[in-house]
Amino acid sequence: MGKKWVKTIILILFIFLIQIMAVYVGLSIYYRNAFEYGTWINGIYCTGKSIDEVNDELVGQFSYDGITVYDKDGNSYDISAADMDYQFDFKEALKLYLGRQNSWLWIDSFWKVKNDKLTPVVAYDEEKFEECFQKMPFLLTGKQEDRKVAIIKTNQGYELLNERTEVLDIDEARQAVVAAVENSEEKVSLAEAGCYHDLELTEQMQEVLDEWKLVQEFQDCGIVYQMGEEQVPVDASVVCDWILLEEDGNFALDKDGALQLREGAIEEFIEELAEKYDTVGGMHRFQSTRGDMITVEGGTYGNKLDKEAEIAYLEEAFTKRRKEIHMPVYTQMAFCQGKDDIGDTYIEVDMTEQMMYYYQGGSLIVETPIVTGNTSRRMGTPEGVNYVYLKQKDRILRGEGYASHVNFWMPVKGNIGIHDAAWRSSYGGNIYKTNGSHGCINTPYEAMATLYEMVEVGTPVVMFY
Repeated sequence: MGKKWVKTIILILFIFLIQIMAVYVGLSIYYRNAFEYGTWINGIYCTGKSIDEVNDELVGQFSYDGITVYDKDGNSYDISAADMDYQFDFKEALKLYLGRQNSWLWIDSFWKVKNDKLTPVVAYDEEKFEECFQKMPFLLTGKQEDRKVAIIKTNQGYELLNERTEVLDIDEARQAVVAAVENSEEKVSLAEAGCYHDLELTEQMQEVLDEWKLVQEFQDCGIVYQMGEEQVPVDASVVCDWILLEEDGNFALDKDGALQLREGAIEEFIEELAEKYDTVGGMHRFQSTRGDMITVEGGTYGNKLDKEAEIAYLEEAFTKRRKEIHMPVYTQMAFCQGKDDIGDTYIEVDMTEQMMYYYQGGSLIVETPIVTGNTSRRMGTPEGVNYVYLKQKDRILRGEGYASHVNFWMPVKGNIGIHDAAWRSSYGGNIYKTNGSHGCINTPYEAMATLYEMVEVGTPVVMFY
């Protein structure tokens, strides 16, 4: 009885083992054409699925619009998938993946999860790709042997044109773009791919580079002229014209091999600076109180550069390569420097309206009627932008046939000035046409007293009709 039970148990165990082995072998055979348990590819669960089934799912979720190619300057060019007949499929990649799977060890997959990435096998029309590739604008740069090294003159001064640095190797660029397309990448940088190289220089080209160092040193000027609110830099765009040239246009070198300063170059620059910013006797644009924008020409007020002092300064500063903001020296200085030298503190004499105004810091302080020169006797007060050059009290004004006492006297141009006039009882209107002054600006006592106390010597006086 005991032996019989033992045989029975052994038989049952043998049958069970045979069944287990049959199941194991069956699954091993099954997994020859299906993916093991716990297999994920590109985010898709693949367990038990065939290559065709997984391929259909991978193709369904994959998209590729084409590639963007960037050059070293960040310029881009797109090659679309449609333009090169781009196609893709995962079957070959899946076959290789499945081929590495050991179906007899499928049980190991129960203890681990495999999450892998696969790229598709890509196909495209090579001729169409090459046509798109050749259209990239950064390839249309001419032959490498034609690339030159030269010093050229521009509006910013002399510049170095070196076409032999960071030159794109077209074959390497093609290889980089092809590799990116075959990997279904969306962009590729030719610079990061190492497709740029410097070309060899000829002896003549090296001489140009050596000469460029001299030009760079000559043009390295950091002097800036402060002309009122404007700054005038003496930079490469200016000093490039100071270099002495030979008759053939080449740079003239001294016995030590250095560039030479052209004779008269600095004098020309100072002359141009004075012509632009000297305002004495020039034309002034002025916003009148009556509302219109007028142009006043002539007068004694304004700025005038001391040309000799500035030539001497600039010659030394340029030679010593100073880098500084320079306030120029003037033989005559206005209240303000620069083109707009009137500023916001001035006396305005409107001889048509027979009104005078005094503005201080942009605020109207004094407003008064006046009487100017008698126009019927050809003594009309002259137009111009002048300035108060003196202040006196209790002055006797003398002229042909008259001697008049005034309490306040502020001359602005020669013997023409602003003063009170005790002999007048009325001001403004058309008095000046028949009973005007000898050219001075007659002002009521109260207004003149206020004006005299507030106005400084040097204050501009804008006089116009």
